[in-house]
Amino acid sequence: MQELYNPKEIEAKFQKHWDDNQSFKATEDPSKEKYYCLSMFPYPSGKLHMGHVRNYTIGDVVSRFQRMQGKNVMQPMGWDAFGLPAENAAIKNNTAPAGWTYENIAYMKTQLKQLGFGYDWSRELATCQPEYYRWEQWFFTKLLEKDLVYKKMATVNWDPVDQTVLANEQVIDGRGWRSGAIVEQKEIPQWFIKITAYAQELLDDLDQLDEWPEQVRTMQRNWIGRSEGIEMDFKVANSDETFSVYTTRPDTVMGVTYVAVAAQHPLALEAAKSNPTLAAFCESCKNVKLAEAELATMAKVGVDTGLKAIHPITGLEVPIWTANFVLMGYGSGAVMSVPAHDQRDYEFAKEYGLDIKAVIKPADADVDVSTEAFTDKGVCFNSGDFTALEGLDFDAAFDAVEARLTSENKGKRQVNFRLRDWGVSRQRYWGAPIPTLTLEDGTVVPVPEDQLPVILPEDVTMNGIVSPIKADLEWAKTTYNGQPATHETDTFDTFMESSWYYARYCSPQSDDKMLDPAKANYWLPVDQYIGGIEHAILHLLYSRFFHKLLRDFGLVNSDEPYKKLLTQGMVLADAYYYEDAKGGKVWVSPTEAITETDAKGKVISAKTADGQVLVYDGMSKMSKSKNNGIDPQVMIDKYGADSVRLFMMFAAPAEQTLEWSDSALEGSLRFLKRLWKLAFDHVSLGEVAPLDIKAFNNDQKTLRRELHKTIAKVSDDVGRRQTFNTAIAAVMELMNKLTKAPTEAAQDRAILQEALLAVTKLLSPITPHICAELFTLLGSEDDILSAPWPTVDESALVEDSKLIIVQVNGKLRAKLTVAADATQEQVEALANEDDNVSKFTADKTVRKVIYVPGKLLNIVAN
Repeated sequence: MQELYNPKEIEAKFQKHWDDNQSFKATEDPSKEKYYCLSMFPYPSGKLHMGHVRNYTIGDVVSRFQRMQGKNVMQPMGWDAFGLPAENAAIKNNTAPAGWTYENIAYMKTQLKQLGFGYDWSRELATCQPEYYRWEQWFFTKLLEKDLVYKKMATVNWDPVDQTVLANEQVIDGRGWRSGAIVEQKEIPQWFIKITAYAQELLDDLDQLDEWPEQVRTMQRNWIGRSEGIEMDFKVANSDETFSVYTTRPDTVMGVTYVAVAAQHPLALEAAKSNPTLAAFCESCKNVKLAEAELATMAKVGVDTGLKAIHPITGLEVPIWTANFVLMGYGSGAVMSVPAHDQRDYEFAKEYGLDIKAVIKPADADVDVSTEAFTDKGVCFNSGDFTALEGLDFDAAFDAVEARLTSENKGKRQVNFRLRDWGVSRQRYWGAPIPTLTLEDGTVVPVPEDQLPVILPEDVTMNGIVSPIKADLEWAKTTYNGQPATHETDTFDTFMESSWYYARYCSPQSDDKMLDPAKANYWLPVDQYIGGIEHAILHLLYSRFFHKLLRDFGLVNSDEPYKKLLTQGMVLADAYYYEDAKGGKVWVSPTEAITETDAKGKVISAKTADGQVLVYDGMSKMSKSKNNGIDPQVMIDKYGADSVRLFMMFAAPAEQTLEWSDSALEGSLRFLKRLWKLAFDHVSLGEVAPLDIKAFNNDQKTLRRELHKTIAKVSDDVGRRQTFNTAIAAVMELMNKLTKAPTEAAQDRAILQEALLAVTKLLSPITPHICAELFTLLGSEDDILSAPWPTVDESALVEDSKLIIVQVNGKLRAKLTVAADATQEQVEALANEDDNVSKFTADKTVRKVIYVPGKLLNIVAN
């Protein structure tokens, strides 16, 4: 055994060994309990970032731990390879997205292997490969046959200069990212999948996911947004026309003083034909973004349409206004406005001098709406001719309004969802072509199964304006039953690929079916899924939906794709900048900052090597914009993969943010060097005698007890609690005791041998390379990958004696070692015999004796 720890040599050795032996290849084995561990697959951006490293280290620790529990573990890896970033990079670098993507995949795969992650690379997939998206296209055609897919007009971001649709991230301050033109909202045909058909099930089945963070389940509940209300009809005055509104507060119906409709509502558009002011307002609303957060904070403005609506209960006329806070994409595009009981309606009414009528008040007080709306639920009052409503609480008022409107055929109770159908059309190039054909008469049909996949051409020229498959008219031309037809030139939203990749991993080589049901049902659901909280809503919701579709088509037999979810925190790093001549911030990498800190480690000054004074901007998420990303490759080369992995798991709880620290990484390397040195010194002393528990002295029993207490704690921390940082802390504490333990006696060395073998096993999921090497050097003939997790010797935890703290009037006066089963009376007797105790109780009256069994005796005397 060499004396000095050489991480580069050891890591290369075992990475080759694992690769050559396909050590992590998983096969279905019904005789063993399966465990499917999955980390969200990366976008092949070019190289790993520290967020990747943290995510994948967590997944690898879980996988290796479960393998040591005797389970049949599968941990696959692949690439979320389609998407807009590849197009942007291709335009910038004057290349095609495919080549750029495949080069990045090759490099990032090398980096993953250098970190020692135990992936089954035989299951590797890339979503941009026809072998993958062929089945996505096939499934879409089946959904189309089942009427779960449809096409309709929808609003998109339109760049009038580049004449193209922009993704939200390509709209910067309301302008196109390339042209700088003001982006318009434009309606074009879009494909949708009916996720709303599964809204109630998606909501209900959240209750099954009791191993998901409650925060994530709450976010999904809010996004699905189930509400129960009443849809009621308003007539347009002096017309036979009616329109509907939906409200969850029918108790406030008697307080309606105006109705607000979206700028694109048919009533507004019709009225705008003879009202230039209204027409201009409707035109300006075309560029309103659809984000609800912006709607909530923007100024509420509108124009009177000049039309009146007839209140469905009172029969009175109320004005119809067009307002910028009402959108056609939500509900019916019309809302009943009750300014006394809705703050948004209140602000609008105040701005335009509209009536405010209070009809709800607290049960035991009056209501004041002179300065703001009263939005709480209360009891009805001021109900006019609807006397049956007077004094009713919310639930009773709901029933009364429903009964009234239903009897007059003017409304009905209805459950609505905030969730909208999933728009899967994208007008960009780098994505899977949507598999439909348009015939000469305008009929749309699915691409026949024998013509799938519809392959995306990869050898293209990107001009940054028009998708190559939209620009190439020949590409779209085809035939259907001998008649001319054209391919759809929109591509799928990349959420489509990431919504079912977890299932394809179960049978990635299957070329005659989307999934092999036997294999899929062996592995699914995923036992542990790991990824960032930023995917808590859309990705997880879409993949839950997709799984239910797969189930209903007989491809899987489970209801949910992911049994347990861990959302890891972000990685933060120091950020530094200086101001240029124009006052702009020039961000400098923390690796280039020379800092001075105070006694507590706080940065008090910073500069570059050439003397440029820097401003310290605190810690923030690693990002390109602040140039504070740390290159994992540099850290691997400098400290070794095991040190990086150890730091990632020790620096913070997995679900919390992690603050990057070079000094802490150096500390991880020092710890591994200490472990190596202790093992080297131990092995250098030669053979070890077998354990002889009967020959142990008290100190040896104590040390072995600490070992098995550590095994118990680490097992619980890693397996149940997933508090990996506290597990590592427990091993470090044990290591401190092992380093100080005597090694002269045969049983001292026997205990150290047992302890070092246990430590290598406990740490092997976290630092697999060094542990694999030490496990062999310590004399084991087995590969640590096939070694079982250490078990707790319960007999070692039994204490023969206890250390009792003795206090007199709360002050420490003695420490007594007593038999583990000693009674209180025996402990008191021993305490009274102690000279230091009797010195402080002599000539005093003992008033009380407080005894905490096995720990503390406190004598109160005066």
